[in-house]
Amino acid sequence: MRPQDPPQGGPAGAALPALETLKQRACESVELNAARLGALSRAIWSRPELAYEEQQAHDTMTRFFSSGELPGAAWAVQPRYKLGTAFRAEWGTAAPQGPRPLRIAFLCEYDALPGIGHACGHNLIAEVGAAAALGLKAALESLPQPAPVAVQITVLGTPAEEQGGGKIDLINAGAFDGLDVVFMAHPSQENAAYLPDVAEHDVTVKYYGKASHAAAYPWEGVNALDAAVLAYNNLSVLRQQMKPTWRVHGVIRNGGVKPNIIPSYTELEFYLRAPSMKDLSVLTEKVENCFKSAALATGCKVEIKGGENDYYNVLPNKSLQKVYKENGKKLGIEFISEDCILNGLSGSTDFGNVTFVVPGLHPYFYIGSDALNHTEQYTEAAGSQNAQFYALRTAKALAMTALDVIFKPSLLEEVREDFRQVKLKEEGQINPVEPNKESGIGIGACASH
Repeated sequence: MRPQDPPQGGPAGAALPALETLKQRACESVELNAARLGALSRAIWSRPELAYEEQQAHDTMTRFFSSGELPGAAWAVQPRYKLGTAFRAEWGTAAPQGPRPLRIAFLCEYDALPGIGHACGHNLIAEVGAAAALGLKAALESLPQPAPVAVQITVLGTPAEEQGGGKIDLINAGAFDGLDVVFMAHPSQENAAYLPDVAEHDVTVKYYGKASHAAAYPWEGVNALDAAVLAYNNLSVLRQQMKPTWRVHGVIRNGGVKPNIIPSYTELEFYLRAPSMKDLSVLTEKVENCFKSAALATGCKVEIKGGENDYYNVLPNKSLQKVYKENGKKLGIEFISEDCILNGLSGSTDFGNVTFVVPGLHPYFYIGSDALNHTEQYTEAAGSQNAQFYALRTAKALAMTALDVIFKPSLLEEVREDFRQVKLKEEGQINPVEPNKESGIGIGACASH
């Protein structure tokens, strides 16, 4: 029985035994390409590059998908796709004049952190995305006859997750238009089909005062450092009235020049986080009032500038999460409990913005180390051979889940309906959060952005 043939008297879609055979083929392909995938990850890891500067990582990824050594038909590769260090690679089963294909995408990140390299394991994200795409492609190529629906596999190289939001730039440029389901996976300390990554807003604050000799005539000066310190302390006082799910953290980037000069200029950078964009807007207003009042108290002028791209919270898709967990468990993945997800802490990612425009899955995976993200120890773990088993296992689970989406039409509809309902709720059109009512969204455990 071909995978596209339904069982006698059963619903349309793939027969389960045949679908399991395709999943096995996808896993075999990942194993077949394990050496070249490991080399890909190691090449990116060994040459860490910051956001929007990932020239070598971009070239490494595009060479990988352009290589004639990859099994099966060739990928169509677009280097420097809409951004200088983004790329797009595509392969499809559809003829150019055929019906609109089902478009499945895998995302690859590859930017590093300043000073400590790939301490968030983005080299592994790139590897997992590439491996899952190869596995899905091999499974579809193994079909004796075309699948019941035309399929297009897209691999998107998305730079600048750690700073700037490359995915947001790509969304605005139309790179996600027409995609049906998007997958990526992030390294962590545990396995989770979903963690509620929170919304995040960057803000840079500049205080302008007046320089003067700090000993001879300090009264002639206007102390910009006083404004920065007051602002910092204002935020500390605000924390008593902040919701437990809100986060405010930052640094004083410029605090003056010399002790005997009244500082005429100071600069702070802060990240604000909340479980939803609605909560984030409330928090942002409160924080900006802290900055403004410090300027008023010291007589300084203040300039408050938000980052170009706010990171949205990641929207869950329970249908995708359920199927991913089922496939992962078949591969031996042990997932953390729901209680652990709801009672932990979380970071932020520009994948959240993606989940507002297309259904997406963003699981987290253990890499064989208890080291925490954004540490030198995690950098070492992300480049270790030990991490390879866990990364490739995650890629297999993603490819298997994509096959479920392709060969189970009812699942695809459930995924789309989940997307519609969650997005409506998030936008306040279903059960809007009442004023002054505590948000009920939980927080998960992750270190991103």
